[in-house]
Formats: sequence, structure tokens, C-alpha cells
Amino acid sequence: MSSKILITGGAGFIGSNLTEHFLKQGYHVRVLDNFATGHMHNLLPFFESYPDYFELKVGDIRNLETCLAACEGVDYVLHEAALGSVPRSIKDPITTNTVNIGGFLNMLVSARDTGVKRFVYAASSSTYGDSPTLPKVEDKIGRPLSPYAITKYVDELYADVFARTYGMECIGLRYFNVFGRRQDPNGAYAAVIPLFVKKLMAHEAPNINGDGEYSRDFTYIDNVIQMNERAMLTTNPEAVNQVYNTAYGERTTLNQLVDALRINLSKFDPQIAKIEPTHGPNRVGDIPHSLACINKAKQLLGYDPRYSMAQGLAEACEWYWKNLK
Repeated sequence: MSSKILITGGAGFIGSNLTEHFLKQGYHVRVLDNFATGHMHNLLPFFESYPDYFELKVGDIRNLETCLAACEGVDYVLHEAALGSVPRSIKDPITTNTVNIGGFLNMLVSARDTGVKRFVYAASSSTYGDSPTLPKVEDKIGRPLSPYAITKYVDELYADVFARTYGMECIGLRYFNVFGRRQDPNGAYAAVIPLFVKKLMAHEAPNINGDGEYSRDFTYIDNVIQMNERAMLTTNPEAVNQVYNTAYGERTTLNQLVDALRINLSKFDPQIAKIEPTHGPNRVGDIPHSLACINKAKQLLGYDPRYSMAQGLAEACEWYWKNLK
């Protein structure tokens, strides 16, 4: 009998991609989502294609009973559910805290009480805060720069305490600016790549915060899927109860990003190549530069990211062109 995986936030961008991947691998997948930021259309194909292997529970991680029911009979938890976005957390720190810390604690308790084998969770590169060190190494962090960053760091502390106190197996994945298919371009807190793509496809100028020289380690979704799979299945005892950078290990400025998007999208619409970005003020809470060292993941998990920024961006732009028009 195949193992059962619970994916919280499975209707979202990363969660739905994980769901699809593990269903294709023959796992039973249960999704828990309250559709605060996820979408039913991300899940609809799974009901038809995997009727015996896919299960949806509609519910909120802020409810302990919901979390306990979702964890019942599950071998692995991939915890993706959270309220993302630094600006959202600055505008509404209470809700961000309640979901990202209170909900996370509910999930840890539920995984502990139902005997889940391993708890793999989405951590964040925002944890590095004001640390100027580049590339970012897991054991050197600074002070958080936003309520969101605080919540993601507290999650790491809770996972570490639960591992030490209750003997749980927890692995945190510090995501670095994940992008790719199904990432939502709509809404007030859309991520930069789908937001810029949507603007360019509409022949509108994307707005860059600051001079465009802030840089990010943009990470294609398929690399993130690989990291989750390696973390979930590793048999290396040294690899468990660790936190890992989940990235490609390559830095791209926002100006370079816009240029690359224009080049990729102009293959479908030559007019896009002529669109120039506008510039606004820097965003409060933003880290100026982000670049991951991925040696720890390579050494302990055998991580081998297949998609560079350029390769991932080409695939993502093709997906958006087909699905946003």
C-alpha cells in the first residue's frame, strides 16, 4: 500500500504542484486548505485523474480539531499553508501571526499526536533578515525585517523544540523566491514574476521598487519539488531535524529580471520587447540582496537542482502565455 501524504495549503501555487507530483508518483495525497489564497481550479484535475488517490479536506489550520482530523492516518506532512507576503504582514501582523505561528503549532501538535513519520515545512529566506552575509548560509541569520519573517523564524524554533522534546522528525526548507506554473498574478500581494508577466502581457509597464538593483535567488518550482521529495524520503539520519536553503544559488537583479521577461514574452508578442519599466520607492521590509549557499542541501540530501533561473523563466513564460490569455 502506498504512503499517504498530507499537503496543507495544497490548493496554492507550491502546494498544488507538490500534490500533482506526488499523485503521479503513486502516493495517496490529502490536501487541507481553506482557500484563503489557494484556488479550487488548481485541484479540479486531480479529482478526475486520481479519484482513488486524491482527497480534499476544506478547513483552517487555525483550528486544532481540523488539523488533528487531517493528520489522521498520514505518513508524511508537507506543511505549505501560510499567509505569505512581507507587505501583507506589515499591514496585518495579527492575522499573519495567528496563521503562521498558531496554525503551525496546531499542525506540529497534530502530527505528533497522530504519529506522523516526518514533518517537512516551508520555511523562508526572509529569516536571514538584515544579515549582510552573501551567500546566505543556514547557521548565520540576522534580525528579522518584517512580521512575516518573525513568524517563519519562530516556526523553525518550534520545529526544533518538538524534535528535541518529542522525538519528531522535522525538516525546514527555506524557500528563496519560488516561481513557476500556477503562481497567481492576481491580488494585492502577487509575487513579482507573475505580476510583471501580467503587466507585460497587457502592454503595461511593470513597476520596480527602487532602482532595480536589489537582487534575488529566484528558484523554479521543480527545484522546490525535488527538495521536498528529498527531505521527505531521506534515510540519512544527519539530514533530519535540519533547515535547508531551497534555491538554485544564482543571483538576479530586478532589472535583469524585467529584461529576461521581455525577451521571453516577446517570442509570443514582439511588442512586449519595447515596454520599459517604471520605478518607485523601495518597499519597507525588503531584504536588499538574497543569494543562497546550497552546499548543505547537496551534501546531506543529495539535492541537485535541474532548473536555472533562465530555464525556469522560459518554461514559466510559456505557461503564462497559454494560461493567462
